[in-house]
Amino acid sequence: MTVDKELEKLSRLTPPAATPEARARALTAAMQAFDSPGNNAATPQGNAKGWRQSSIINWIWSPAMNKKFLAGSALATLLVIPAAGYLAIELTRNGLPITDQTEIAGNLSQNGVSKQPAATAGQPVAVAPQAPAGNASLAEQSVADAQALQDKETPALAKSGAARMSEFDANDVAALTNKPEGSAAALGAAKRSAPAAPGIVPQRQFAEPMAAIAPSPAPPAEGRVQVQLDPDRERFANAAANPIKSVATDPVSTFSADVDSASYAFVRRSLTGGAMPDPQSVRVEEMINYFPFDWPGPDNADQPFKATVTVMPTPWNRDTELMHVAIKGYDIAPATTPHANLVFLIDVSGSMDEPDKLPLLKSAFRLLVNRLKADDTVSIVTYAGNAGTVLTPTRVAEKSKILSAIDRLEPGGSTGGAEGIEAAYNLAKQGFVKDGINRVMLATDGDFNVGPSSDEDLKRIIEERRKDGIFLTVLGFGRGNLNDSLMQTLAQNGNGSAAYIDSLAEAQKTLVEEAGSTLFPIASDVKFQVEFNPERIAEYRLIGYETRALKREDFNNDRVDAGDIGSGHSVTAIYEITPKGSPAVMNDDLRYGAADQVPPKTSDSAHQGELAFVKMRYKRPGEDKSALITTPVNDGNAVATVDAAPQDVRFSVAVAAFGQKLSHVAAVDTYSYQAIADLAAASRGTDAFGYRSDFLGLVRLADGLSQR
Repeated sequence: MTVDKELEKLSRLTPPAATPEARARALTAAMQAFDSPGNNAATPQGNAKGWRQSSIINWIWSPAMNKKFLAGSALATLLVIPAAGYLAIELTRNGLPITDQTEIAGNLSQNGVSKQPAATAGQPVAVAPQAPAGNASLAEQSVADAQALQDKETPALAKSGAARMSEFDANDVAALTNKPEGSAAALGAAKRSAPAAPGIVPQRQFAEPMAAIAPSPAPPAEGRVQVQLDPDRERFANAAANPIKSVATDPVSTFSADVDSASYAFVRRSLTGGAMPDPQSVRVEEMINYFPFDWPGPDNADQPFKATVTVMPTPWNRDTELMHVAIKGYDIAPATTPHANLVFLIDVSGSMDEPDKLPLLKSAFRLLVNRLKADDTVSIVTYAGNAGTVLTPTRVAEKSKILSAIDRLEPGGSTGGAEGIEAAYNLAKQGFVKDGINRVMLATDGDFNVGPSSDEDLKRIIEERRKDGIFLTVLGFGRGNLNDSLMQTLAQNGNGSAAYIDSLAEAQKTLVEEAGSTLFPIASDVKFQVEFNPERIAEYRLIGYETRALKREDFNNDRVDAGDIGSGHSVTAIYEITPKGSPAVMNDDLRYGAADQVPPKTSDSAHQGELAFVKMRYKRPGEDKSALITTPVNDGNAVATVDAAPQDVRFSVAVAAFGQKLSHVAAVDTYSYQAIADLAAASRGTDAFGYRSDFLGLVRLADGLSQR
């Protein structure tokens, strides 16, 4: 068989004289002839591969071809080969194909067919062929796709045939023609030759609107140019650092409790990835509360909290002091924990098809299931375009059934989270356990972009459903698409918490080691209010809690929602305070009206000796009326030096300094990363799980990255 004979046969196969199947078979035979050893030895140019490419291009663009066929692209024509057509469908299902240098923007329709923007000359677009319907052959469908495309994309296909051939590796196509249709080896070879660019989300189908796709800055080997999603589409709440406030005009500070820990994991992910974190992703209180501290706790559940206050010199400013307030919640013994009714609400949209998303999520939930008691129940709801119930309420005694349902989860579709939330709450209500724990555990990588998707709409849904006694935990996975702002909104309004899972070790910490605090609340609507004595303190600044600020009158209003605290949770709040007469005072004394705004001096020596007065309000689970706990702060709470402060206090202060430095708070500008590392190293303690040692590593990474 010679190439000339095969090309002669191809020249006769012009529409309508031959069927698409016949043309495909002829083209396959021609390419097999091109690859034969005899042809490699007899090329006029001495380059077999280049001659084969130019020959096939000459045939495709010959005047004898039908005008419609002329308008089609060389790439689309070659894809009429059955195996190549199958490959196109597989690549469309799992990720975008390699394309030439271009920006591709627009929506991808629900069935996976690309809705392309208008192309410009010399800039072809990536085409996602639709899967063939019925029993139509792959060859017929590929030809139909090419002909349907020509009217839309003719301007983009006007470049030379030789340039078109450079967009793919002819060896890959030749390999496919020598393998049976659907060969796994052929498909694997093709996929290996076209690796996904960083940021590309491999999907089984494209169903959600996608952001603009742009070529990677540096083309990889073999002249390929790959496309990738715009990086860092994550959203964080935009909150400025708390200002310095004058006690003379604003003596009361009020905020909601926060036991979330997502921010620390965000920071760790960025630094270990070689980049400084987005300052908006740094919430200092969440970084502090990430660590387990051995604060003194209450003796029994009658009073669920105990507060420990320490006043110490500020490490980064010798003219101010720190008032450190540590709260420890009552720790419920595992044997006495109430029964749990959990609904796993799992995002299985196409964007979850990455190793640190759905696969990690499945492993994390397996860890949690193994932690539950036999009488607890688990349900599973998934959402991707539409919500679906994978598992109705099932006792953990049937663990294999639950684990099997988790293992079967596969990604694909858009992100219809609102409908999924409704379905999950309905299922939780169906399996409601009186006097037990009823909780939806939402696990996702990003936005809810189908149905009600604004933060306010979703907030309303959560607020309405929490009245049924069902709480919400939000777990974030993966990077590049995470909506932290929405996670915080949902968790805060769902009487729950938010965490970010970036590794199996983090899943073990959050869902196993801290399962009690994650799952079993001991108090809801926990609020703090601190009043400073203007005779002793001139100014104060609350470190962190910017997104948890409350109005002064909200403290006594039981209708105002606030944070929840779980079994054994610890909460730490740190104020930087400026004593009266300190050179660090930033605000001048008032000339007018000071007597009306500052409480008159009192002869009560107990009040005169106080620095501040700490108040906490909370509701017991299931109750509507709050209770009050108060703690006065006086000179007996003070230590003379930083080294005299308790070990855990010093370490938490080091974490607070680190968080402020990462979020560019001016107060710590002159306090170096090395000073933070020294303070943390000196107060590391036993560090049973290695969390504090890991923190020291992050400080060193930040120090190195900041000096670039």
